Amino acid sequence: MDEPPKARNQSASLRRALAVLEHVRDHSGHGLSLTRLAEAVGLSKSTVLRLTVPLIEANLLTRDRKSGAYRLGLGALHLGQAYLTRLDLRTVAAEEAHRLMSEVRETVHLVLYDPPHIVYIDKVENATNVRMASRIGSRAPIHCTAVGKAILAWQPEEVVEEVVAAGLPSVTRHTITDAAGLRTELGRIRQRGYAVDDRENEPEVRCVGAPIFNHAETVTAAISVSGLTSRITAARVRTLGPQVAETARRISRKLGSTKRPPEG
Repeated sequence: MDEPPKARNQSASLRRALAVLEHVRDHSGHGLSLTRLAEAVGLSKSTVLRLTVPLIEANLLTRDRKSGAYRLGLGALHLGQAYLTRLDLRTVAAEEAHRLMSEVRETVHLVLYDPPHIVYIDKVENATNVRMASRIGSRAPIHCTAVGKAILAWQPEEVVEEVVAAGLPSVTRHTITDAAGLRTELGRIRQRGYAVDDRENEPEVRCVGAPIFNHAETVTAAISVSGLTSRITAARVRTLGPQVAETARRISRKLGSTKRPPEG
């Protein structure tokens, strides 16, 4: 059956009110005047005034008494906090991790930063491949794993200093063990948006990892693709890198991040 006219009008009003709320969210800064807001959403000032009344009553928006500028209200913050408290990284990342594994047909790892190590909290394997030695709950060094370097690249300088000061022990003959080399590598990671472990943690394994940003735009987790060097060749890394970075970006968005990925 067709939707009754009254219901259609209510739905249209709700959509317009949400458009107003979203525009204030994305562009308010020091506040948006009624004129600017109406022009931006393509509505008359009288319509915007009417639509914002219930938003202000719900404290989703506030309006400055002197300037008349609109800003987000505390109600928006409370909604965001309620959403974030219910987030679980494994649950949020599960769909994306399985999707990535299906695309690349290699093992996918999800890790958390637990200084001074990273901890594997999830693993999605392609049953037809050789199984990776990693296991959920195990720890690994931060300086010689793709996921670890992906996390470290976005840490404050003092954290990098602590990692360097603690020593960079060799795990394989390919492990980066000097501070200058590690810092150079972290710079490359920030530039391209993903990290590579080229046999640095296991002799015959390559990994590609990317950072996961949370709602505070900090990196405390990462996701990676791992496989034998016979399957993940140096040439294939250049294809996998953007794929892993895009997966990490989608997970980050679900966690509340609005950070844009590096250009190139």
